[in-house]
Amino acid sequence: MKKQLALVLMLAAIGACKGRDKAHSNTRAQEYAVSASRDDDPPPPEEEGESGGTGMAMALDEGKMGKRDSDRAEGQYRMKSNNEDPQLARQQAIEQAKNSGVLGSSGDDGFGFGSSGYGPGGGGTGWGTIGSGKYGTIGKGSGTGSGYGVGGGRGGMRGRSAGGPANAEPETATRAWFPETFLFEPLVVTDQGGAATVPVRVPDRLTSWHVLALAHSREGAQGGASTSFLGTLPTYVDLVVPKFLVIGDEIKLPVQMVNTTEAAQTSPLTLEVKNGTLTGGGGNQTIPAQGGTVDFAVLKASKAGTIEVKATLGNTDAVVRTIEVRPSGRPETISKTGTLAAPRTLKITGPEGSDPATDRVRLLVYPGALSLLRSELGVSTYREGVADDAYALLLAGQATELLAKLGDKADPEAIRTLSILTGQRAIRDGRNLDVDKATLLTAAALAHPGNPVLARLGERAAAYLAKNQRPDGTFAGGTGWTLQRVLVATAEATRAVGSSHITASERQRALGVTARAQGAFDRTLEQVTDAYTAAAILASGGATTTNRAKLVERVKAGIKDNEDGSKYLDVPTGVVRADGSVPGRAEATALAVLALDGDPKAPLPDLGGTLLGSYSPDRGWGDGRANLVSMQAVLALFKAPVPAGVKITLLMDGQKVTEGTLDRDALKEVLSLEAATPAGIAGEHEWQIIAEPAVPGLGYALALRGYVPWKKQTTQQGLEMTVSPAPVTAVIGKPVELTIQAIAPSGTEVKIVQSLPAGVQPDTASLDELVTASTITKYENADGKLTLYIPALDPGQTFNAKYKVIATLAGTLRSAASTIEAGATKFSVQPSEWTVK
Repeated sequence: MKKQLALVLMLAAIGACKGRDKAHSNTRAQEYAVSASRDDDPPPPEEEGESGGTGMAMALDEGKMGKRDSDRAEGQYRMKSNNEDPQLARQQAIEQAKNSGVLGSSGDDGFGFGSSGYGPGGGGTGWGTIGSGKYGTIGKGSGTGSGYGVGGGRGGMRGRSAGGPANAEPETATRAWFPETFLFEPLVVTDQGGAATVPVRVPDRLTSWHVLALAHSREGAQGGASTSFLGTLPTYVDLVVPKFLVIGDEIKLPVQMVNTTEAAQTSPLTLEVKNGTLTGGGGNQTIPAQGGTVDFAVLKASKAGTIEVKATLGNTDAVVRTIEVRPSGRPETISKTGTLAAPRTLKITGPEGSDPATDRVRLLVYPGALSLLRSELGVSTYREGVADDAYALLLAGQATELLAKLGDKADPEAIRTLSILTGQRAIRDGRNLDVDKATLLTAAALAHPGNPVLARLGERAAAYLAKNQRPDGTFAGGTGWTLQRVLVATAEATRAVGSSHITASERQRALGVTARAQGAFDRTLEQVTDAYTAAAILASGGATTTNRAKLVERVKAGIKDNEDGSKYLDVPTGVVRADGSVPGRAEATALAVLALDGDPKAPLPDLGGTLLGSYSPDRGWGDGRANLVSMQAVLALFKAPVPAGVKITLLMDGQKVTEGTLDRDALKEVLSLEAATPAGIAGEHEWQIIAEPAVPGLGYALALRGYVPWKKQTTQQGLEMTVSPAPVTAVIGKPVELTIQAIAPSGTEVKIVQSLPAGVQPDTASLDELVTASTITKYENADGKLTLYIPALDPGQTFNAKYKVIATLAGTLRSAASTIEAGATKFSVQPSEWTVK
C-alpha cells in the first residue's frame, strides 16, 4: 500500500516584488516561501494594496479548524464548504485581515486613504486596529469604504461569461483581480496513489505563474517539485499605473497593448476614469504581429480617495486598475483623551482650511489593562531601537504571568516566538554595553530566567552598572549634562540593578548600589525642584524614609488637571530624560503613578485616565522608554475586569457619527471606531462620547484629523531639515542627486523620512555607499518614502547626505511632507514639486 503524502502547495508571481527593498523581499519569502519570476515584457507595475500588503501570519485557536494531532483522512485543518469557491473565499479573508490589521499601510499614525486606508473608495480600515488573532496579530477592522475587493468577481480571464440573453453580444470580460500570490495551502492530503487536486481560480494578471509543491510522508520522507504555466490572451491591454498619486498630480499614463498572434490586429481602444480626469489617448489602434504598442493619456488627480481607470481593447480584453490618491495638505491632528466613567462632552475647534472630503475622526476605547497588554504583545516587535527592543523583551518574559493575573491565558507558541525574536535583538544590542544600554536591558533580560543566554546578558548588564557607578553614587553624565538629567539616569540605573535579586550576591550588589545612590539623592535633595525628577527617584526605590515625604509632596505639586477631569504630571521647560529627550505627558504621568503607588491620598485613577487615553496602537505611549514605564503603570492601576456589553456612541453636534459594542471578545482588544465627519472638522463643534453603562476602567482617545494648506514650519526644539533641489526637474530613466541637510540635538538617534513622488525610486547603490561610510546606519525603502536612520550627532555637527533617485513616470508630481524625528520631537518639511519629462 502506498503511503499518504501531505503536500504543501504555493503559487506566486514575484514580478510584483521588483523594486522592493531587500528587507521587504525577505519578509515575503519567509511568509509565503515562494520562488518565481516574471516573464512579461515590459512588466506592468505593482498594484498598491491589491495583494493586501505584508501583514502578519494568522494563528488560529485549536478547535476552529481542527486538532493539531488529528489523524482524520481529510487532514488536520479541513474547512467546511458553503457552496462557494473555497480558494477565493480564503484569499478574500486573508486580504481583508492584512488590510485591516495592525500593519495596514495607513501612514505613520494610522489614518489612511484609498485602498490602504478607510478613506473615499478605500477597502478596509487604515487605523491599525488591534484584531482577533493571537495577541492582536490579525486585525478585525470595520471594513469602511467601498474600493475594489480582491477576488470580488468583477470578471476574470477571457472565457468567463457573465451570462445574459442568448442573442446578446458577449460583453468583454474585465480583468480586475491582480494578486501577486494567490494560493497557499499548508496541508493537502493525497489519495493512496499520491495524487491530490486543488481547485483554484487563476488571477487576471497576465504572467508566468510558478508553482512549488513540497511533500512529506507521515514517516518523514520528503520530496518536492516545481513547474510553471502561462496566463495570457491573444491580444490584451494593460495600464501602467503608479501605486499612488497626490492631489494635483498630472501624469502621462502609458497604455500598453500586446499582440501574441501571427497577424497584425486593429481594435478600438476606449479609456474611462472615475474620480479623476483623463484626456487624450484611445481610438483605433494597430498592433503589429508578435509585438506591442503604447498609447498615452493624461491623468489628473483632483481629490483624495481612489481613482479607477478602465481600458477596453475592442472585444478582446478589458482591464481595470485603481490608484490611491493621497491628500496634498499638511496633516493636522487634534486629540482628546480621558475615561468614560461618565458621558463626556467636548468642544473642539478644528483646523481652519481643512478639506472636508478628507476629514476623519477616530475613537479608540481601551477596556482596561488586558486590552493594552494584548495590543502591545501584538505590535511591540515592529518598533525599532534599543529601548523598544528591551521593552518587547520584557513583555515577552512577563506575558504569561501578567495575562494569567488579568484573567487571560497565554499561547505558549506565540510567547516562545516572541521571546526568540526579541532575545535575538537584545543580544545584538548588548554586544557593546554602556550605562544607557545596560539600564534598558537588565530587567528585560532577567525576565527570562529559563533562557541561559538572556539570563547571562541580564547579569552582565547589572554587573556593568554596579561597576560603573561613580564614587558619588551617580551614573553616567558628560559634557552639557544638567544635574537633573544625571539624577534621572541614576534613578533608572538604580531601579535596573534592583531587578537582579535572586541570589544572595545579587541582593547584596543591589543594596550597595541603592545605598550609594541614596547618598547622591540626599545631597542634592534641595536641588530637585521638578516633579518629574522627584517621581523618578521615588520609583527607583532610592529615596530614604526621611526624604520620601518631601519628594511625594513635590510630585503631587506637579499634578495638573485636564479638561475632561483626568490629571497628568507636568514637565517644566528644561527637564529631560536620561537620554536627553523631553519626556512626553504620558510617560511623566506613568512615572508619577509608580512613584505614588500605594498612597491612598494620591489621585491615581485620574492619572490612569490620562494613561488610558494617551495610548495609540501604532506607537503605544511614545518610544520604548515611554512604553516601558507606561505599561508598568497601567498594569498597576487597572486590574479589575470591564463588563461585557458596554455600548459606545460618538456624536458630533448631536448627530451620531459611529457606535460600537464591547462584547466578550472585545474586552481583550482595543475597540476602534472610525468614520468620516458629517460636515468636516473645521471650526468649533461639540463632540459627545457616551458609554452605556459608564465604566471608570474605560479609557478613550478621540482624534480628529484634517489636511490644511502648507505653511513653512520653523525650527522645532533643535530640529531642522532641508532637501534640495526644490523644485526638482528630472528626466525619465536618468538619475537625479538629492541633498539632505539637517541639524538635531546631540546624543540622540535621528530618523529622517524622505517622501518621494509617485514613480520615483531611490538608487540603492548610492544608499549603500552612505551605509558603508557610516553616514547612516541603515535605510528602508517603501512606496513613496525612504527612511534613513542616522547615528547620534556630536555637539554642533550637521548631517549632510547625498543620494540618487530615478524617475519612471512623466508628469507634474508632488511628494508628501518629509520629516525628521529625534526622540519624541518631529519636524516637517514642506512637500516638493517635481517636473518629470
